[in-house]
Amino acid sequence: MSTPIDTRKVRYQCRRGLLELDVILQPFADRYLTQLNASQLDNFIALLECPDPDIYNWLMGQYPADTDALRAIVAYIREKMNITS
Repeated sequence: MSTPIDTRKVRYQCRRGLLELDVILQPFADRYLTQLNASQLDNFIALLECPDPDIYNWLMGQYPADTDALRAIVAYIREKMNITS
């Protein structure tokens, strides 16, 4: 992205309608948001724009995300947050 990212806004977007996502996405953002490279950050922001049920199913390994970019960030989150299927 060419413009600076407001990390407070991204962290706020990690607050979801599903508690199950809150306990994954909020700690992930707290620990790793500043460590993401530009591509990963773009992918993470795109992930946060997806519906909660899709994000949950992707993170739980129920089915793969729709795009390579989303699959990559989902895999990264699963690895960092030690989510196993």
